[in-house]
Amino acid sequence: MPRARRCTPRSAPTEPPVRGTVNIVGAGLAGALLAIVLAQRGLRVEVFERRGDPRQRDAERGRSINLALAARGLRGLDVAGVTARVAPLLIPMRGRMVHDHGGGEQLLPYGQDEHEVIHSVSREALGRVLIEVAADTPGVALHFGEQCIGVDTARDALLFGDGDSVRRRVPLAPTIAADGAGSAVRIALAAAGAVQAREELLAHDYRELTIPPALAGRLQREALHIWPRGDFMLIALPNTDGSFTATLFLAREGSPSFAELTDAASIRAFFAREFPGAVPLLPQLVEEFREHPQGRLGTVYTDPWHLDGRVLLLGDAAHAIVPFHGQGMNCAFEDVAVLAALLDQHTDAAGLFAAFAQARRADTDAIAQMALENYLEMRATVLDPAFQRRKQLAAALEREYPAQFIPRYSMVMFHPEIGYAEALRRGEIQRGILVQLDRMHPGIGPDAIAALPATRALVEARLGAVLRPGGARA
Repeated sequence: MPRARRCTPRSAPTEPPVRGTVNIVGAGLAGALLAIVLAQRGLRVEVFERRGDPRQRDAERGRSINLALAARGLRGLDVAGVTARVAPLLIPMRGRMVHDHGGGEQLLPYGQDEHEVIHSVSREALGRVLIEVAADTPGVALHFGEQCIGVDTARDALLFGDGDSVRRRVPLAPTIAADGAGSAVRIALAAAGAVQAREELLAHDYRELTIPPALAGRLQREALHIWPRGDFMLIALPNTDGSFTATLFLAREGSPSFAELTDAASIRAFFAREFPGAVPLLPQLVEEFREHPQGRLGTVYTDPWHLDGRVLLLGDAAHAIVPFHGQGMNCAFEDVAVLAALLDQHTDAAGLFAAFAQARRADTDAIAQMALENYLEMRATVLDPAFQRRKQLAAALEREYPAQFIPRYSMVMFHPEIGYAEALRRGEIQRGILVQLDRMHPGIGPDAIAALPATRALVEARLGAVLRPGGARA
């Protein structure tokens, strides 16, 4: 993690009411959305972003990781009233198209019907739209090229500048840090002992490649494509210009690893051996592999997320996760929606920040765990016949018992009324049911198993009905 200026803790001052001006550090996706939502609720919002204005600069090459927008993220956009502005950027993906080593393909649908889809969206395009909306929202002031280098809690100031050189001090309270996984605010608070923070890096990195529009027609457009290879994988998501963004996830060291791919010959040989069907789709493979940066992945754990009523960490700044469940952005947008709802219930920042942390902690811990588990599923388990059999059985159980059985993936992606922690809890119970039924009834089709009286008794004994929005049960 980058270094930040050390801050000095002191006893908390009298808490300011949640009105007036709020600072937001970071104008990425979560920060921009948060600025819109807070300003719409009557607050003046000062947003500070270290990078330049995205409306006036080109996209960063090789670092986007196309995003998957799902129900939780859409709900956050709805809270801000910006869904219609974002809609033209979205490409529906109806399932995973799995490419085996021999060139075979199999589409594994995400859900049960046409509405259960996730949407590919460009990080840069989405960020630009949110900044445009924020700039047009009364009460929002955007400050670009302002790098936060620390927090001085003794003097209640945010520090901006270069390196250790302070150029500008901004009154601290209240501040919401939405400055990402490498949050300068979090690092400063941790350096002062105000919070405990750790980052658990994945042993795998990533690199992005491009499938141009002229060749992308060979891939089904409305799907997330995966070339799973056990210990690593290649994925591809569609873009609105007709291209696909492909991402290789591979170990940093060992064999095979990025450390081995040091020249054109080794890069070509690796892809020809592991992804022969994808090579014809990547005409700039070697050039892009060399030019695009190698990104790192990790999970951030922080406790607490706030410093009395002065500072709150939100989104990746508090709880960054690996991207393998497509929930990093969705979780951050859900943070914004939850904070907006709590804002109406609190008159002071300290109470608001504490309530937010209490409301979100269990859920963010749960999605961090599920995101790591989903990487194993995507790169390896998805090819296992037992996994595919139990996935079909899970779909049959959902059709037969919609009030009780919703596959864990569906709970996470399509059911924002079910918290991540509850999805994890119910998912463990359901996994046990699937394993038991699969072992008890070999050779019987999933619909036949689902219809058995013993199956009904098992499901009803272990799973209560899911509470739907408005208090109705499914």
